[in-house]
This record gives sequence, C-alpha cells and structure tokens, in this order.
Amino acid sequence: MKKILCVVLCLAGFYAFSQEKITAIKAGKLFDSEKGIFLENQVILIKDNIITEVGTTLKIPANAQVIDLSKRTVLPGLIDCHTHITSQPENYMEDIFRKSPIDVAITSHIYAKRTLEAGFTTCRDVGANEYVDVALRNAINAGKIDGPRLYVAGFFIGSTGSHGDLTGFSPYVHFQQASGVADGVDEVRKMVRKNIKYGADLIKFGATAGVLTEEESVGAPQYSQEEMNAIVAEAHLWGKKVAAHAHGAEGINMAVKAGVASIEHGSFLNDEGISLMKEKGTYLVADIYNDDYILSEYSKMGVPQKIIEKEKLVGRIQRENFQKAAKAGVKIAFGTDSGVYPHGDNAKQFFYMVKYGLTPVQAIQAATINAADLIGVKDKVGSISSGKLADIVAVDGDPQQDITVIEKKLIFVMKDGKVYKNQ
Repeated sequence: MKKILCVVLCLAGFYAFSQEKITAIKAGKLFDSEKGIFLENQVILIKDNIITEVGTTLKIPANAQVIDLSKRTVLPGLIDCHTHITSQPENYMEDIFRKSPIDVAITSHIYAKRTLEAGFTTCRDVGANEYVDVALRNAINAGKIDGPRLYVAGFFIGSTGSHGDLTGFSPYVHFQQASGVADGVDEVRKMVRKNIKYGADLIKFGATAGVLTEEESVGAPQYSQEEMNAIVAEAHLWGKKVAAHAHGAEGINMAVKAGVASIEHGSFLNDEGISLMKEKGTYLVADIYNDDYILSEYSKMGVPQKIIEKEKLVGRIQRENFQKAAKAGVKIAFGTDSGVYPHGDNAKQFFYMVKYGLTPVQAIQAATINAADLIGVKDKVGSISSGKLADIVAVDGDPQQDITVIEKKLIFVMKDGKVYKNQ
C-alpha cells in the first residue's frame, strides 16, 4: 500500500512539474529601470507568470517556449498613473444627458483592451462613476476580459459646485445616481470610507478647481486645509494612498501639506510647492500631452468655449512648470489623463516629457519603476527582475535615440506571463 501511495505521489509531482510553463525571451537590449541603463543580449526566464532569472549566459531549458526579441529593445510593462479608462468623450451634451452608467460599463472593456495593446500593463484609474472601475478591475483580474492590471479610486471626491460636481446647469437638473460630492470633515471622511467599502484601491479628491468643467476658476482651492487633512488621514487609516487633483499653486501646497502621495496635473506649481514636494517625497503626475488634443478636437465635440479658454490658459504654463519641477528633482510618475483623449494613445506623452526636461531614460523610469513605487507595487512590477510579474513590452528601435518608438513601433506586449501582442 505504501509503495502504491509513493508511486501515486511521485506521478502527481511529475505531472505538476510537467505542467509548468517555461518561457525564455531573448532580448537584444533590455532596459534595467532600477539602474537606468540598457543591457545588451539578455535572456529572461519566466516560470508561469513570474520572472525567475535575467542574464547573458543563462541556459535555456529544453522545454521552454522561446520568444526571439534579439533585434528589439525590451522594456518593463508600462504604467499610466492617471487614467479614466472606463470612457472617453464623444459629444459634450450627449455624454452628459443621453448616456447612463450602463452605457459606460458596457463599452469600458474596449478601452481597457486598447490600453493593454498599447503596452500599458498596469494603470491607476483615478475616478469613475457608479464604481464601474471596480467592476472592470474585477473582470480583468478574473480573466474574463483583457486589460491592464488596474488600481482604482471609485468616485472622485469633490465639494459642492467643484470640479467633482455637475456645474453650469439649472438647479432643477438632477441625476438619479450616486456621486462623490461631500462637504465638511465628517462628510469627506464618510465618502472615503464608502469608496473603500465598495472596492477602491486608492482615494482621489479635488484639491482645486479644474479645466474640463464649468466652474469659474481653473485653480482655486475647493476644500479647506482641515477637509484635505481629514481625507488623507482617513485614507491612511485604511492603508490607502491619496491622489490630489490640483492645478492652482495654493491648493497644490495645501494638498502636499495634508500628505497626499501625488499631485495630479500640477499646472500652476510654484517654487514653494516644488520645495514642499521634494521635502515630502510627493510625486508629480502631469498630463502634458493632452493639451494638444483638447485644443484640436474639443470644439468639434460641442464643448463650451469657456472650457476651451481655460485649457488655453493652463496648457502652456503646465508644461513650463513640469520642466521646472523636473530640473529641481521632484519625483515624477507617468500619467496622461487618458479618457480626455482616446485610449491607446497613452505613449504619445513620452515625446512631451522628453521635450520638457526629462531624458529618455528618466521618462521610461517615470512609466515603470517610479510609477510602480507611487502605486505601492514596486515589489511586483516596474522592472524586469527576478521574482516580479512577467510584464514585458518590446519596441522596434532605440528609445534613447527616438523616444517616439514606444508610441509608433511597439510590437510586443506580455502581461502576467501571457502574450497579448506579438508582431
């Protein structure tokens, strides 16, 4: 009986071993995002979905599936820290009045797939109505649909009349759906708890006014210091990081003092804000591509001229202040505000990051190891190294010489050990 049991166990062990999926990737150049250098002629060994070894002299197992990228540049899977992946604008009035959260939910998978195929294997989604982002994340994690690994914020938390509220319409216009509008210390704490209750991985709130809504200001603070402090303190109680939508200098400084992990946009960032962000280790996540798209396309969608004028005011100065922050050494993570422009075009921002102050290496680090650090998943993604998830992309060309190859010549995408694109 003991012999039979031993044979059964041995066969079971052999069967389990034989079912292991081994993949070997030959990389012509490989970007080491932690050191900021490109390595030549590397081999990446992957067992199931985990990178086991990386090196030049590794022996490739006989049973390995070999992917030959020996004439390509291989990068860690890209990360976008500021997306609204569940939707994108088509017509200003119809988007507001003729579409329900059901319309958004039923098409969100399209944008998720486009984003993944563009090389972005991980994203933060920083605000979606009716917890569509939570449902999308869960469906992706369950393997039901294709998309990036998502970390989601649930409802954008904003004060009455703020960038997080519907402004510019009659007081008799009401929508029978939930919102993230909250006022006062007790209400904002409750809204943080509600978001976390229903599945938020992080908290996003509006520290200042914004551009693509109809409130009068672009950058005035829209919460008090006490309210901002309460949002961050409550989120930290639950182990969650906080992202602050912030354009104006005063609101940026207030949010940094409150302890946010990142400033989103940062358009009117001043010297005090730069100093505070360096002191606190706060990340800047600046969407410096989409100005071009907004000014080119939004009037065609019926967006009010008032909003277009606000964008004209913000776009140029945001890029100038991004350059100042980069030069000063503020920590920068890649974030594009995708959904403001069409999903899948995320990599267009690399060109602007290099144009306005970063080296190509720094720009790629912003979208890999830095972004992973901001999200809090540097132990899982952000670099191609032993023990991390097999999130790997490849481009035809050298991004050190031409950063736009990431946008124009991305030919391979692997997420979690599975190949989603291979040209």
